[in-house]
Amino acid sequence: MNTYCPNDLGRRDPELIARILPRLQGFNASYFRLEVEGSEHAQGGPAMFVANHNGGILGPDVLCTLSVLWKLLTPQSPLYALAHDFPMRQLRPLGRALQRIGAVSASRRNALRVLGSGGQVLVYPGGDLDAYRHSRRRNEVVLLPRTGFVAVARRLGVPIIPIVARGAHRSAYIFSEGRRLARLLGMRRWARLEMFPLALALPWGLAPGPWLPYLPLPFPVRLRLLRPLRAGPEETNLSVARRVQDVMQEALTAMAA
Repeated sequence: MNTYCPNDLGRRDPELIARILPRLQGFNASYFRLEVEGSEHAQGGPAMFVANHNGGILGPDVLCTLSVLWKLLTPQSPLYALAHDFPMRQLRPLGRALQRIGAVSASRRNALRVLGSGGQVLVYPGGDLDAYRHSRRRNEVVLLPRTGFVAVARRLGVPIIPIVARGAHRSAYIFSEGRRLARLLGMRRWARLEMFPLALALPWGLAPGPWLPYLPLPFPVRLRLLRPLRAGPEETNLSVARRVQDVMQEALTAMAA
């Protein structure tokens, strides 16, 4: 067996993706009643898709978004998704499986490798800050203060294409973000996480922590692809990230209304 490497770009399997895509589309259509807007904004060639994150380690927004991008770009297009270190490094069987559908450990270096080779990358800059926000904040987009995605896009001159998901955060009820607990456990140091969420979720009832997957509730999910954005020469990375967050928030607010 080949030595496992979470940064390996060569394990992506377009044939596997092509086989599972029709089934995944059928599941998303029936279970989540997935609706998609703005498909015309997807484009081939190097591009960075920036999405809001909902529902944790295996949240429904990820599979919904991937199925849409695979359909629009084709399974053969070199689309990779940046995945958190925990599933990619600590859960190696899961990491191996995720690699076959284009997952790679989240880092600036890997994003640069993908984009520099002509591929597309799907990133969730907000990470745990976005995915594990309290359920009363389900209609918020949280990217800041993280700006690394802008630095990568600016360095290679690729467009940033925002993708807004609405509905996926209702797949469980997060009643505590667990920021204090995460600080007490020192999770930012050893797990690159700032939250230890507590949720009510199937099939566990109480689902503690950021790594416990759960069965998402069948709430409708909507995706909206927005117009591509580029970093201006006079803008700071922070101002570009704020601009991306603002247009995504405007879209999510309209979708929630």
